[in-house]
Amino acid sequence: MKAVILAGGFGTRISEESGVRPKPMVEIGGKPILWHILKIYSVHGINDFIICCGYKGHIIKEFFSNYFLNNSDITFDLSNNEMVVHKNTTEPWKITLVNTGHKTMTGGRLKRVKEYLDNEAFCMTYGDGLSDINITEVIDFHKKNNSLATLTAVQQPGRFGAFTLDKNETKINRFQEKPLDDDMPWINGGFFVLEPEVLDFIEDDDTVWEREPLETLAKMGELSAYRHTGFWQPMDTLRDKNLLEELWKKGEAPWHQNAIDPNGQLTHEIQKQL
Repeated sequence: MKAVILAGGFGTRISEESGVRPKPMVEIGGKPILWHILKIYSVHGINDFIICCGYKGHIIKEFFSNYFLNNSDITFDLSNNEMVVHKNTTEPWKITLVNTGHKTMTGGRLKRVKEYLDNEAFCMTYGDGLSDINITEVIDFHKKNNSLATLTAVQQPGRFGAFTLDKNETKINRFQEKPLDDDMPWINGGFFVLEPEVLDFIEDDDTVWEREPLETLAKMGELSAYRHTGFWQPMDTLRDKNLLEELWKKGEAPWHQNAIDPNGQLTHEIQKQL
């Protein structure tokens, strides 16, 4: 199965970083967040990626064009114009980088990579969110529910205390700091599994995936939700970036710590990153 990563947006809410690079290339622990996302999928055997590029997409291309070289022990014999690779630690990834336009919306970007999907079911997520999601379970859930689309539903605790206050009330009857569980709404956390037919619901470059396509699929009863109650964190702002960086520095990055292989074991490759 292939995984599509939306990586073409402007990232205006984290302009401190996105002014010089696309948001998926903002680094966590010295590696672009895009690299971390690919790792999440790779642990579950998905190593064929299609990356939808747009804003400053050349930076993403340059990163992967040099990736093998930067992760290998190499001898350059300049007199004979030869290069010998002694050892490399690169992942078994196949990465297709597609120019999907600077101003194309999320749905339009997805439609533009149709020719690379081989008319098969595929995974899709955003290039700015990390999770300890079990991709294998999401795929199995999608197959069992027999829907055209499955999204990962997550709950994000509020940053502030919450309470209810009716129109004419001045007294607070119930206050809760950072409400959890049933008090929080479920939101779209990305990490989709999609059938190729969903592309028919995307009209053109101006189509926002989260609007007409998902709304229509929901009305048709073709949109399922896999509930994920573990770690999930988007990188929308500099505050979010600093939070993820701090988790990595402490060795408490859940998106790596909880990466399990099909046998339920933490993969050796992930352990080496901690």
